[in-house]
Amino acid sequence: MDILRYVLVSIFALLGLVLTVIVILQEGKSAGLGAIGGLADSYWEKNKNRSKEGRMEKITKYIAIGFFVLAFVLTINF
Repeated sequence: MDILRYVLVSIFALLGLVLTVIVILQEGKSAGLGAIGGLADSYWEKNKNRSKEGRMEKITKYIAIGFFVLAFVLTINF
């Protein structure tokens, strides 16, 4: 069981590092301040899921879910 715990902790640390890097690489939400004046309806906003930013958001979401599930699994004493 100790080997499994070491493997899970290693994966947990790697996910934490990857999550940190991906969050730092993303653009801030303040870049879209044109929405106040109604200027946000551009081609790039409508197709955001197909862009690099959309993919980064999806990857971030899935890695964060994996990180929290693994954190929960590591707190269980087995």
